[in-house]
Amino acid sequence: MTERALRLGTRRSKLAMAQSGHVAEAVRRLTGRDVELVEITTYGDVSREHLAQIGGTGVFVAALRDALLRGEVDFAVHSLKDLPTTPHEGLTLAAIPEREDPRDALVARDGLTFHELPDGARVGTGSPRRMAQLNAYARSHGLRIETVPIRGNVDTRIGYVRNGELDAVVLAAAGLHRIGRIDEVTDFLSVDFVLPAPGQGALAIECSAADADLAAALGQLDDPHTRAAVTAERSLLAALEAGCSAPVGALADLLADGQVATEMRLRGVVGTTDGSALVQLSTTGPVPTSHGDAIALGRELASEMLAKGAAGLMGERAL
Repeated sequence: MTERALRLGTRRSKLAMAQSGHVAEAVRRLTGRDVELVEITTYGDVSREHLAQIGGTGVFVAALRDALLRGEVDFAVHSLKDLPTTPHEGLTLAAIPEREDPRDALVARDGLTFHELPDGARVGTGSPRRMAQLNAYARSHGLRIETVPIRGNVDTRIGYVRNGELDAVVLAAAGLHRIGRIDEVTDFLSVDFVLPAPGQGALAIECSAADADLAAALGQLDDPHTRAAVTAERSLLAALEAGCSAPVGALADLLADGQVATEMRLRGVVGTTDGSALVQLSTTGPVPTSHGDAIALGRELASEMLAKGAAGLMGERAL
């Protein structure tokens, strides 16, 4: 008797379907079992309110997790930056595959780069983190921009540029890669001036903690370096007691001595959305060899940032 198909829970957006399709293919190859996508509509997909008002990006995750806990799907794929930092009882984060490009990308009219934007350019983004850093960067380089809050899928957002409503929008490079639209990017924003969201570019594969066999099979897709990096980034976010919609950027990268990664650098930033105040720090330590080491790296940097006044820049503390 052939085993039944594994059911993979996914959001319905084009990006979520593309991400889940990649994972489904990898799981088929690993397990020899068929994988079917089960589309689940989340509150975040149907609400037109700004994300910060409806509980941040965690609203995309709740419906998928409910379906997992009810046994309607066997596993789910999330964008890791949408996943709340507290573990969910009954579920396990079985795999974090190798990360895609973590950078933010600019899609601007007439092929413009960030530095070529006209004075007072209207730049769309739904992210307070991006607003804070774009405004701070523009201010420090004598540029004037206006950040405009937007929501919607990739088509909707790029549409604002195509129809002339906005001069540019900022999106995650990883998402554009995954849906085959990376050629529309007019500028990649260096992580030296815009740090990505914690976990940006990485996927999270979650399943029931009770299904040890499935968790072990999915675990083969895990990339230990990516897991260590995003664990440190998310630990920073959690220690700042900030939700996924707070204006917090973080990136952990490996510093190599020749071919061997010897150290991990963690950079973090918190700022007011107008960019007038920013706390930006970094710390470097040995490459974490355990979950606890990665957590400690994030907590260490968070405490330094809090000592420099980070808490006062985050507005409402999203506990």
